[in-house]
Amino acid sequence: MSARAGGLRTVAAWSVHLLTASSAPAGVLAVLASERGDAATSMGWMAYTLAIDSIDGTLARAVGVKQVLPFFDGTRLDDLVDYFTYVIVPAVFLLHLKLLPAAVAIPVALLPVLASAYGFCRTDAKTADHYFTGFPSYWNIVAFYLYALGWPRALNAAVVIALSVAVFVPIRYVYPSRTTTLRGLTVGLGLAWGAFVLYALAHLDTVPRPLVAASLAYPAYYVLLSLVLQARRS
Repeated sequence: MSARAGGLRTVAAWSVHLLTASSAPAGVLAVLASERGDAATSMGWMAYTLAIDSIDGTLARAVGVKQVLPFFDGTRLDDLVDYFTYVIVPAVFLLHLKLLPAAVAIPVALLPVLASAYGFCRTDAKTADHYFTGFPSYWNIVAFYLYALGWPRALNAAVVIALSVAVFVPIRYVYPSRTTTLRGLTVGLGLAWGAFVLYALAHLDTVPRPLVAASLAYPAYYVLLSLVLQARRS
């Protein structure tokens, strides 16, 4: 029975790693869709990677993957996949969907790529008490809003530049599923926000822009909570 249980845990641990790794091919599919100008499909695959990233850590801790497979670094796998799906894929999306001014599109789209390379390699990128240091490279979410809101390209570029700079500013941002302060509220609001995003992706060409703008209330709550906790800590 003990050997059987150990075998099941091993299968479960590899399954969690496979789930994490599945975001990488999803990111490739998102890039291919953006090359075709298919924004809805591209963002659908990005939404898949966001959903996987939201649950794989919890599953990994539940299974105890570090104890079952101590020779395999799931954290490194997660960082590799996240850098590709949260940074590279959205940057390509911004370019293929022509969301930036043509004259500066490439250099502006490369700013998140460079800034987030720094952000991902900080030793305190994820703190021991479960915060992110600096803007946590949610470029897939940024790409969704810049497309769905239909802002002028110059304004889109300003947002990308500002958030690229924010990667270097050592403000601690909430880790939604692990920061203990108001975690229930944060997760609950996040689920409601995620449901809206899925609805918006399914009706991308018809969803009212004021409704999309209203959904910014959750990102605003996230940033405000992070700033309040940062001020309290200081």
